[in-house]
Amino acid sequence: MGRATHAAHAADDLCAEGAALYARALRDGHLRAEDAEEAPCLIDTGLLHPSVGDLDRLEPLAPAVALHRLLLASQDRIADERRREVRLAELFAPLMRTDAGPTGADDPPVIAVLSGFRGIGRAIERAMAGSSGELLAVQPHVSHTRASDEARAQALARDQAFLDRGGRIRTLYQHTLRHAPSVVARYEQLRGDAEARTLDEITDRLIVVDRTVAFIPANADRTLAVEIRHPAIVGFLATAFDRLWRLATPLYPQTAPQPSLDGVTPRQLAIAALLVEGHTDAHIADRLGMNVRTARLHIAKLAATLGSDSRAQLGYLIARSGILDQEP
Repeated sequence: MGRATHAAHAADDLCAEGAALYARALRDGHLRAEDAEEAPCLIDTGLLHPSVGDLDRLEPLAPAVALHRLLLASQDRIADERRREVRLAELFAPLMRTDAGPTGADDPPVIAVLSGFRGIGRAIERAMAGSSGELLAVQPHVSHTRASDEARAQALARDQAFLDRGGRIRTLYQHTLRHAPSVVARYEQLRGDAEARTLDEITDRLIVVDRTVAFIPANADRTLAVEIRHPAIVGFLATAFDRLWRLATPLYPQTAPQPSLDGVTPRQLAIAALLVEGHTDAHIADRLGMNVRTARLHIAKLAATLGSDSRAQLGYLIARSGILDQEP
């Protein structure tokens, strides 16, 4: 159970749970194996190890030994990075001398791949730093909930600086985030021309600055991103955003209520449409930005509203009710 809830982190970044448990092990001299489930990083990094005489008993590594190991690992990583810098410099030196492309050396590429959360964040900050125009953003459920408190604070400061320069921000979220405390708090803190709206389904994460540069994820865990400066592609993405924006329900600064249709809520209506298409509960939950348990709860309420006793009958009753053909 601990491994399912424990957030992954670097070996040299001791988490709060791990620090507390390691201190307890040092104080008591040992722990039971099940006690370490809340912080499996201690075993993975060797700060706790099984006792020779009792494998169900964990003993702590001496702090001085642990510190020495981590420092050696850090020194090895630094040395590896320095060797990599030398290799890259040697590789690109002759290429830079022979480069005679049509664009200037300082012109950014029309499409570039960005690596790492920090690198992606810096690229977005550079794009926004010289702008006082318009920022368009799509923030799906998964990208919002995965963001760390530090990342949210940095994004808030970046957006506020943009607004202070006279910029305008428009953001699309999913309906599942309409009452999320972090979203509400964000807009209560921002000062300036910031708007937010929500939809049942939205695209993957998207940021467009001044309709001249766009950022989209390049892999599932969002550790890679693509920076796009090609006018045709950026224009296409901005137009897609505009059309979604017109269909969305206002969230901030003025909240529009989501209307109910014959006792069926908008969220249940979205689920009904996906049920009729034959999607599984897990797929419906992923599409609408909720967990499977919540999706099944809405399906149960929808079944109760329509008087359905089975999944097959529910699909038939949805189609027969005509709720998908009506405008709320």
